[in-house]
Amino acid sequence: MSDNNISRRRLLGSVGAAGATGLALGAAGGVVSGATASDDTLAALTAVGSTGVPSHGEHQSGITTPLQARGHLIAFDLAPGAGRSEAIALMRRWSALAAELMAGRPAAEGDTGVALDAGPSSLTLTFGFGRTFFDRTGLVAQRPPELDPLPDFSSDQLDAKRSNGDLWVQIGADDSLVAFHALRAVQKAAGAAARVRWQMNGFNRSPGATDRPKTARNLMGQVDGTRNPKPSEPDFDRRIFVPAKTAHPWMAGGSYAVVRRIRMLLDDWEQLTLKKQEQVIGRRKSDGAPLTGGSETTEIALDKTGPDGRLVVPDNAHARIAAPEQNGGAAMLRRPFSFHDGIAADGTPDAGLLFICWQADPLRGFVPVQRKLDRGDALSPFVRHEASGLFAVPGGPREGEYVGQRLLES
Repeated sequence: MSDNNISRRRLLGSVGAAGATGLALGAAGGVVSGATASDDTLAALTAVGSTGVPSHGEHQSGITTPLQARGHLIAFDLAPGAGRSEAIALMRRWSALAAELMAGRPAAEGDTGVALDAGPSSLTLTFGFGRTFFDRTGLVAQRPPELDPLPDFSSDQLDAKRSNGDLWVQIGADDSLVAFHALRAVQKAAGAAARVRWQMNGFNRSPGATDRPKTARNLMGQVDGTRNPKPSEPDFDRRIFVPAKTAHPWMAGGSYAVVRRIRMLLDDWEQLTLKKQEQVIGRRKSDGAPLTGGSETTEIALDKTGPDGRLVVPDNAHARIAAPEQNGGAAMLRRPFSFHDGIAADGTPDAGLLFICWQADPLRGFVPVQRKLDRGDALSPFVRHEASGLFAVPGGPREGEYVGQRLLES
């Protein structure tokens, strides 16, 4: 499928064979139909363009989906006077829109044409509800305790205007135009029901940019995400997704997203020597391996000391403090995007990480780790937490359902 010269008919056959995995094929803004396909009517898409993600299932897309090259995060507040009925209509529109766009088809009405000629390009749209959404829709009794406000952290310098929100949408794709097209479509479909509260734009390495799949790097140049829980691990679902038996059944199969805009003070960071950077993180910059030796996936020998009797991984190293074994097994699935929004007023890069982490319970995932980092992480002087949000992301819609239906129609 990665061969640009593959025939359209052969590509359609590949899609049929892979249908169980949710692969969708889009071309010229629409899904290719076998009834009219011929070998020479349209050049086949590359693997990047043809890869699709299903819009229905046990979980919403964009959680375990591999990192995409481009992302947009956008929060909305329901408009004054809008309530539950308007929220139902909005989630119906957004869910129908997501199904079309993720299949590589244009928006039903008023499509801008921005993504014409492109396939789905791994597009995902993920929807979540903030704490205030339940007040606005009269559903306070259905609000789970996991949405209680995050505690204050001493290092926070949060901008309230860029934090929280009634509704949250995460958009990801492996093509910038496909991602932007989805962003505009979501904004337009909000209509008079909701207004944009804030928007953030991010990016990651493009698929195929390395000789083989590798853990992503952040803007500090560090390998970032080595200790992420993996779906193959037996306790992955328990840590990341809300179980079927829960006090709030509408959240079964869902997850909680913590979103933080973390500014990296890159000018300060880049003044450090390579050795000092590695001591701050606790890992080698070249390959992400722990300073105690081995490869990226080797467990850190936290008790190992050097010839001078000092810990090889310093006691305030980021990797040590954030390690699950140092936090009672607390774990979260980190799925971030980097951002660069030009130069700040002080003349330094306005760049860093759009930190997004997923867990079944943020009070057991994000909060204990962040509290410990807040007390003595060697990385803290080089980062600034500038915005924050917590959102309940319900399970994926079944065929014929819209996202959040089990909540809004309860």
